[in-house]
Amino acid sequence: MDSVRAHDRSPSPPPPPARIRVGSAPDSWGVWFADDPDQLPWRRFLDEVSEAGYEWIELGPYGYLPTDPARLREETGSRGLKVSAGTVFTALHRGPAVWEETWEQVSRVAALARDTGASHLVVIPAFWRDDKTAAALESPELTADQWRALTTGTERLAAEVRDAYGLSLVVHPHADTHIATEEHVERFLDATDPTLVSLCLDTGHYAYCGGDSVKLIKTYGERIGYLHLKQVDPAILADVVERGTPFGPAVRQGVMCEPPRGVPALEPVLTAAQGLGVDLFAIVEQDMYPCPPDKPLPIARRTRAFLRSCGA
Repeated sequence: MDSVRAHDRSPSPPPPPARIRVGSAPDSWGVWFADDPDQLPWRRFLDEVSEAGYEWIELGPYGYLPTDPARLREETGSRGLKVSAGTVFTALHRGPAVWEETWEQVSRVAALARDTGASHLVVIPAFWRDDKTAAALESPELTADQWRALTTGTERLAAEVRDAYGLSLVVHPHADTHIATEEHVERFLDATDPTLVSLCLDTGHYAYCGGDSVKLIKTYGERIGYLHLKQVDPAILADVVERGTPFGPAVRQGVMCEPPRGVPALEPVLTAAQGLGVDLFAIVEQDMYPCPPDKPLPIARRTRAFLRSCGA
């Protein structure tokens, strides 16, 4: 009997690795704006993202894809696609004065995301410098009061988005914003409620700003709620840093490159993410605005094949 009881107390096997739901986004097809003659028509994007082997997409800029939920569900469903998230830009560090404007924008995107079956809202902080001219619009570093406004405003937004729309809010560190570097990200996470605010870790933007994605996952794993997969060309990044090139022109130089040609290596990132034991979306974003219309699909096919070779 004692031997049986001892056997019963043996350690249970570890949980299976997390499931990574791989998708792509309009960004990988050169789409940055709701309406721009340099961009692919939205039907072609949907056709090609499905053809490339992806099941999940993001909404991209509000108004690029149809904003009528029934129509968008029909268009995506007929191609075997599902929506993972919507995206908004916010300037919450500016305090209560921007709340109404912020909520108006968020409400539109969150409603469409919810009504098309999405579970997340990706929030990107406002740029501190002009994306084309590099002119400084604000200081690249926030004051203590601005940090407080950013963190409390984000917590409020997360709670209201959850309560009103049932979506999880994930904050996206981004080049040329106030949440970009490792120091920024750690300060932001340490100052926000983990039950409300999670991170959308974009591997390319984090590397662009000097961060280590694997280290972040291992250190703040419980705060990783969503992934954007991309890589940076180290040679182009070195030139961007030396010249102080803003993000928009850097993208035009090709700073975000097709995997596995850049950094960080994605297989260790995916392995670390799977080790968290929670299911995650991993959405491919290459940042290619603008790009020739025939360029994205071959890259998307190769990228999907590469990610499968990494176990995703």
